[in-house]
Formats: sequence, C-alpha cells, structure tokens
Amino acid sequence: MVSNRTVRSTSRQRPAAHLTWLGHSTVLVDLDGVRLLTDPVLRDRVVHLRRRGRVDPAQYTNLDAVLVSHLHFDHLDLPSLELLGHGMQLIVPRGGGGLLRQRGFRRVAEVDAGEEIQIGPLKVCPTYAKHNGTRLPLFGTRALTLGYTITGSRKIYFAGDTELFDGMAEIGRGLDVALVPIWGWGPSAGRGHLDPCRAAEALRLLRPLLAIPIHWGTYAPLGFGRLQTALLADPVMAFRRHATELAPEVDVHILGLGETLRLDAITGGDPK
Repeated sequence: MVSNRTVRSTSRQRPAAHLTWLGHSTVLVDLDGVRLLTDPVLRDRVVHLRRRGRVDPAQYTNLDAVLVSHLHFDHLDLPSLELLGHGMQLIVPRGGGGLLRQRGFRRVAEVDAGEEIQIGPLKVCPTYAKHNGTRLPLFGTRALTLGYTITGSRKIYFAGDTELFDGMAEIGRGLDVALVPIWGWGPSAGRGHLDPCRAAEALRLLRPLLAIPIHWGTYAPLGFGRLQTALLADPVMAFRRHATELAPEVDVHILGLGETLRLDAITGGDPK
C-alpha cells in the first residue's frame, strides 16, 4: 500500500546540501532547505554504553523532522528525543507511536515500507530492513524495522540497522549517497547487523556514488578498558579495505564525529 502524506517544513530556506555525522546512526541531512535527523542518540551514556566525543547542540537545531528506523535503545533514545522537544515531528515505524505518545510527543507519524511522505520539497520513503527491532524487555513494544530513502536534488539512503536483503538492489536505483551501518558497539557486530565485509557487499548491491559508514566508532561498553580503542576504530578501517575490493567504483568517505560533508563533493565539487 502506498500512502501520500505531507509534513510541513518549518526551517527557513537555505542553499546548503550537507550531511553531518553526529555519531552512531545519527546523521543530520540538510538538503534543499529541509533538515532531517536520523535515529538521534545524543547523550554521553546510554544504558551501559559510554560515548566517545560530545555532540554540539547547535548541530541539531531548527529541524523539520526526525526519522526513526526502529525501537532499539541505541536508535530510539527517549531522553535524546526529549532534547529536541515534544513538538518535534517524528516519523516512526508502524507500532512505535504509542510508546512516544505516552511520553508526551504530540507529532508522531507511524509509517510502513512503501509509503511516501512529503517534507517540503523532499520525498521520504520508508523501506524494508531485515532486523528484529523489538524493544526490550522481551515482551516490550513490537514495531517494524525500516530504512528510509530521502529524495530531492539528491537521493540518499539511510539503512538504519539491517542485514543484506535482495531488495537492496532496487533501493539503489539512482542512489547518490548510502549511509551504511558497518558495526555496532560491542566486540562483534551481532546477529541482524552488517559487519565491515557485509556492508561492503551491500555497496555492491546499492551502487551509490558515495558511501558514508555509520553505526560505528561512538559507543562502547563500560569496563572494556583498552579494548575500547579497537572497538571504536578497527571496523571502519576493515570496511574501507573490503569496499575497495568488493565495490571499487563506490567512493567511500569516512566522517569524523561532528564532521560535515558538502554534497556537491560527489560530483567533483570542493568538499568543505
């Protein structure tokens, strides 16, 4: 079923076309005058995880909407969403709205894969993701797991959390940028996630002009000591190696925490 919805854009028109990685799966998409934030996790500590680096609050102001991929604590962090305000427009997978409304969020749109949402000049389309997104405890809130394509002057794919699936090739048609998860926060990527090699295989299916690795290098468990350095740094180096071998035609751009990439860089412009 395809549904058309319109979400009013509230930010002022701006010429910028930028992507800013705020850590883990949190990316500020600033495109065609619209500012979207994916899976905001902005706190220094989430459950047993400690964050490397801080987020500048100026990097998540004047937002038009938030895209939530699924309900796991490292993707749907209620205190982080509350930093954005209870009037923020939230786009969430079908089944997740009740949890947010109970916490006082007033503008919650639940979506399924295959729908279309118009946010200003941008078309946002939820996509299938292969991942169990049930929120703990075991019998907690159940909801879909989604990715999103964002289409305006550029087409951007935010994969959320997912394993490889056949439909990736279809998502990749005309794709400019893929925001691809490559790890997680523990000593292994874990079931239902892309590791560096499978993330490179995803690039071979998606065939974007540019890939930016996400879901790495931000949170690590408390008490891991020196192992934290390896957990936070090694996956992205492995991803670059595998991507060079499996998808050499894709330009891989690694962003540091809080770093911004200007999107005209993917057509030979000067990144800034």
